[in-house]
Amino acid sequence: MMWSFFSRDSAKDFPYEIGEQVQGFEHHSIWSLHRAKRKNSNEEVSVFVYEISKNASEAKLELAKASVKRLKTLRHPSILQFLDSLETDKMLYVATESVEPLGNHINQLSSEGPQKDLYLAWGVFQITRALSFLNNDGNLRHNNVCIWSVFVNASGEWKLGSLEYVSAVDGNPMPPVKIPPALEIYDPPEKNEPSKLKASTKCSVDMWGLGCLVWESFNGPLKVRSNLKDIDVIPKSLQSLYCELVGALPSNRPNPADIITRCRKPGGFFRNDLVDSLLFLEEIQIKDKAEKNRFFSGLANHLDNFPDNVCKHKILPQLITAYEYGDAGSAVLAPMFKLGKLLEEADYQKRIVPCVVKLFSSTDRVTRSRLLQQIELFIPHILPQTVNDQIFPQVAHGFLDTNATIREQTVKSIIHLAPKLNYNNLNVEVLRHFARLQARDDQGGIRTNTTVCLGKIAPHLHPQVRQRVLVSAFIRAMRDPFPPARVAGVLALAATQQYFLLSEIANRVLPALCSLTVDPEKSVRDPAFKTVKGFLGKLEKVSEDPSLRETMEADVHTATPSIGNAAATWAGWAVTAVTAKFYRSQSDSSRPRPPMTEQPSSSSLSTTTSSVTSMTSLEHESNETSASASDYGQNDWDNENWGEMDVSGTSQDPSSPLAAGTSNNGQMKAPSALGEVKDGWDNEEWGSLEEDPVGEDQEEEEDEQQLIVGDTMKSNELSTNIGSLLNNCNNLSPIRDEQQLQEHHINNTTNANWNSDSWADGEFEPIEEPLTGNPKLDEARRKREEKKLQRQRELEARRSQKGPMKLGARKL
Repeated sequence: MMWSFFSRDSAKDFPYEIGEQVQGFEHHSIWSLHRAKRKNSNEEVSVFVYEISKNASEAKLELAKASVKRLKTLRHPSILQFLDSLETDKMLYVATESVEPLGNHINQLSSEGPQKDLYLAWGVFQITRALSFLNNDGNLRHNNVCIWSVFVNASGEWKLGSLEYVSAVDGNPMPPVKIPPALEIYDPPEKNEPSKLKASTKCSVDMWGLGCLVWESFNGPLKVRSNLKDIDVIPKSLQSLYCELVGALPSNRPNPADIITRCRKPGGFFRNDLVDSLLFLEEIQIKDKAEKNRFFSGLANHLDNFPDNVCKHKILPQLITAYEYGDAGSAVLAPMFKLGKLLEEADYQKRIVPCVVKLFSSTDRVTRSRLLQQIELFIPHILPQTVNDQIFPQVAHGFLDTNATIREQTVKSIIHLAPKLNYNNLNVEVLRHFARLQARDDQGGIRTNTTVCLGKIAPHLHPQVRQRVLVSAFIRAMRDPFPPARVAGVLALAATQQYFLLSEIANRVLPALCSLTVDPEKSVRDPAFKTVKGFLGKLEKVSEDPSLRETMEADVHTATPSIGNAAATWAGWAVTAVTAKFYRSQSDSSRPRPPMTEQPSSSSLSTTTSSVTSMTSLEHESNETSASASDYGQNDWDNENWGEMDVSGTSQDPSSPLAAGTSNNGQMKAPSALGEVKDGWDNEEWGSLEEDPVGEDQEEEEDEQQLIVGDTMKSNELSTNIGSLLNNCNNLSPIRDEQQLQEHHINNTTNANWNSDSWADGEFEPIEEPLTGNPKLDEARRKREEKKLQRQRELEARRSQKGPMKLGARKL
């Protein structure tokens, strides 16, 4: 129907456009109900219309006018809200909030489930509260309580209306005659038995109607009065009360105030999460801050069981108001963002996005932490320009935060931000921060997550930046002293295998992976072997069929990778969140560490005076380590689940690099061309993968000098003569054989190289130097190696005798 349905009426000043009629209601009321809109704002309302010209009965007109009068004067949260009215010669209009009759709404509810039970409890509670207001506070009787006198608004709230038959409690106790006759089915039994009227109370008639409403809420509109005896569908917690409500003796029917008290007790029908939450929101202005924080912290867990219309129109506006104008704090963010998904996109942009942008500028760490935790809930709704201009600059501050939790959550947030970041923010700024975190952060979990995140955002990187950065970054991770970080480097190579040229796999990736096949940690060796087999299978297939090269390198230079690649099937986050316990004390952060003598174990990590780092688990799905290389072809690779890592810890790990040193990532500017990008990944300090024996020899000599200087400092502190101490050490038997000593030397050198911000010394450390053919040079080299070995024995023996070194650690 057209919105100008009643434009022929002379009431042009009525500020509402009346629309189509709501069917079904006119058979149970003297009014007809129409949908309508406010003329100046298009706000939806409802308009009740009584046509005077068609109803010649004076009694009906008096009932209609009485209803308007009562609706104007009775104000209560559970009574239908009056907006405006107009009376003409032909029509009587009453405008109210937008509602529909419960008789129509009840059929739209889901047939079963906890959501329906919670919602019906809330609805019956509201009507009981309205009747308590009328009977006890207003000394009035409604006389017409049923499913057709209750209306439901957009928020899912039940409102008591149809006030035509309201009367004073001290008047005639006889229930009135109702029009139309269809309402007579709801008359109490004492209407036909006048002898029982003497036992009537001020609320007995309305309590009979409340009993009928309870039955109809669970069974639908009442057809025959005898059906009230069927109580199978009514919840057990309500059955005894229901039997009292529909009892034949009026004096036994309870007062509505008593009903609320009884049903709000533990185990009562009105005691559930929905009723508790909505009542708390109604009284939130009188709650203290601790109560609000406790309520909002637990609210998100209950929202899935609440009806969508209640969440969207009732709870969400309260949450937004509580945050903007109250002291609810950051605890309100989780339920607010969870409910935001129920909004239309236009409403979300209008109501939620401004709040999000404002929150990101907050300096409160708790607020920032909660925002980063919930970022996946609201980022999809925010425009890319807003993300790049207003949100990312604020997020980027988290990379430099002194709190480990904020740094880690900032790294994780990039996964959700990456699809909307522009070239400079993603390929320059993010990679610059990632390079620094991976090399210098003192938390092993953060270094690990940086590698994992880089693998996950690889599809969004520019192809040329991606080709230059990935292998170098993952090889760096594979040299990290923290075992999960090395595993993350291996899994990242596997997950992004489609972005590597075959020549790069053969010359850089496989040599780096092979070094991890002898890693001290089995949790590192297993994925290394599996990944080596996978890459070998890929190379083997191309060797057998060279035409496959183009297919296997198809994604290397494409900005949009093919669907179903390995990155899309990579498992979830490698390391669980770093908790607040990771925060280092000032004394611990400033104390230098001794050089590592062996790789930290997942089952036994060293303990410091201020903190302990622990690894809880390192899980990998496949144990198939004996498969042939051909089993890891292109198709099998994509279907492989490379497993998950789960590491939790407190404080810093013993393998953390020192934060001192000069970063090689200077002040960055937006590149004018790809070749000008200096993001910390692809500079000279990454070096080549070629072995450099001379450089290694110099490095070893420097290590020895540093160890000697450190031990000299230790000896001076203990007032011990260096010469006599060395002579005594010569008489000590070494605690390790030669092979163990060489392995220790290799691992120690690897850790020292990782502690720097480059890999310029190449992929592998040579165990034996090749002969040059010159006898004098070879003899000198042999003597130098024997001298080095002797010094290592002396140092190890002295450390075994004196205990763990505290001074003399190599300064990096």
